[in-house]
Amino acid sequence: NRNTASGNAGMTRFIAEVSSNHHVDLSRCLDFIDIAAALKCTAVKFQLFRIDRLFAPEILQASAEHNARRDWELPSEFIPKLAEHCQQVGIQFCCTPFDLEAVNTLEPYVAFYKIASYELTWDALLAACACTGKPVVLSTGMANLDEVQHAVAVLRDNQCQDLTLLHCVSAYPARIEECNLAAIQTLRDHFGCKVGWSDHTVNADVIQRARTHWQADVIEFHLDLDGQGAEFDNGHCWLPQQIAALIDDTHAVVIKRMNETDESHSSQLADGNGIKQPVTRELTERDWRADPEDGLRPFKSIRAEYG
Repeated sequence: NRNTASGNAGMTRFIAEVSSNHHVDLSRCLDFIDIAAALKCTAVKFQLFRIDRLFAPEILQASAEHNARRDWELPSEFIPKLAEHCQQVGIQFCCTPFDLEAVNTLEPYVAFYKIASYELTWDALLAACACTGKPVVLSTGMANLDEVQHAVAVLRDNQCQDLTLLHCVSAYPARIEECNLAAIQTLRDHFGCKVGWSDHTVNADVIQRARTHWQADVIEFHLDLDGQGAEFDNGHCWLPQQIAALIDDTHAVVIKRMNETDESHSSQLADGNGIKQPVTRELTERDWRADPEDGLRPFKSIRAEYG
């Protein structure tokens, strides 16, 4: 079903996140799609942002680092070509919008919208995605349960009928002891929707624990083709050969490996206490989310420091 984010019940679906590893190269983007399809992912995800609509003017005037991210902008004219190629190879096309215009640009092409953790605080973007009638996948990194509650209410008030919440740790890379995978069940119990894990650990035990013990409906992971992507050196991106066996559960050896590692020390260390709240390393990032009023990063209270 190309209009659902998670597919058949009881099966974990994998979303390959290209993020900013595409080099603004259409051929490389198509290679990402081909690899994600070969890996048997349900979907491949890109990001559509414009730096001038992502960060407040005060930040861009003061920070060369943030201005440099213009080199990561995916051209809008790529979108129809990427969606067409996804259709040809039998994988869902997904993209994260970071402004309201991007929601409209993507609507004819995406199987579902993915909303990033940093945009969870921007009601207008949540509402715009929900109003299209497309399924929505929302990452919840940095958020506490009350903030997730508010975001879910906005989505459902705007007729979102197909919602998936991803527990996430917005640290790059995330540490095993920060994962708190038990929060997957907390989200499931509290909101009664599909749930999953957005991975920044690049740790096989964590992925398997989320999948087999916490029964994640969806697992999202950052993919790079060759270690040359713009974000690879941060340490949160998987290479195809690293993730392949974790996705392909059709072979007995893989299933055996899952069973052997499911109760490993590192797996249990990732479980946490199930309380949906930010970890220590996320606390400073919370103010760098989209401001609820204008959708620009960071919160207006922080922008004053750059004026």
